[in-house]
Amino acid sequence: MNTIKIRTTQNVELEYAVASVGDRILAHLIDFAVYFMWMLITGLALNGLGLGDNVVGFIIMALPVLFYHLICEIFMNGQSIGKMARDIRVVKLSGEAPTIGDYLLRWVFRLIDIAASTGLIAIVTIAVSNKGQRLGDMAAGTSVIRKQAVRRKDHISVSTEDGYQIRFPEVNLLTDKDVALVRKLLYKAKQYNNYELLEKISQRVKEVTGIQTEMAEWDFLQTVVKDYHHYTHGDVQV
Repeated sequence: MNTIKIRTTQNVELEYAVASVGDRILAHLIDFAVYFMWMLITGLALNGLGLGDNVVGFIIMALPVLFYHLICEIFMNGQSIGKMARDIRVVKLSGEAPTIGDYLLRWVFRLIDIAASTGLIAIVTIAVSNKGQRLGDMAAGTSVIRKQAVRRKDHISVSTEDGYQIRFPEVNLLTDKDVALVRKLLYKAKQYNNYELLEKISQRVKEVTGIQTEMAEWDFLQTVVKDYHHYTHGDVQV
């Protein structure tokens, strides 16, 4: 299972499973069923109104199908009905929300990826890309992922608390990379009851930040991680 890491605009790194070729094909087939139902229902309605062979009737039937994916992705947060059924959606790899321009690029490239090649180009590019991208995704800087973030089990989790008060303001001297390493090593220390590792991590953090405390290493490092998490999110009291 391929995964991608996306850093959100709130500076939080999330890991998602890339939608598989099978998921995207199934989503496309569901969307195709939606096309069919739309054309069947509107066709019967237009015939009943005597507009079945009329240019206006053709436009009424064809335009929604032509713009289906563009409209759905813009107004349904990166999903079509098929994608919604498969619990997958379009995301921007930069962590920002996809723009109308991004969705438009993906829609334009459907002519090459899917329409002109009967989906062959899309299948090949998605299969060989480690980010699950067809040409439209590459042009727009997007990918299609499973909506639920992958649960990471190699670090200590941190929850956000409203009105949290930072105990060690010196955590602003740490970097995202520093704290990510602390979280990972904390998990290892807890997993193997490695108190020597805890002492080494604690000493290193104190050297970098200049923090002086008599707290136990485990409590100290957990507090540092939580302080940094809230410091970078801005929802704190100092």
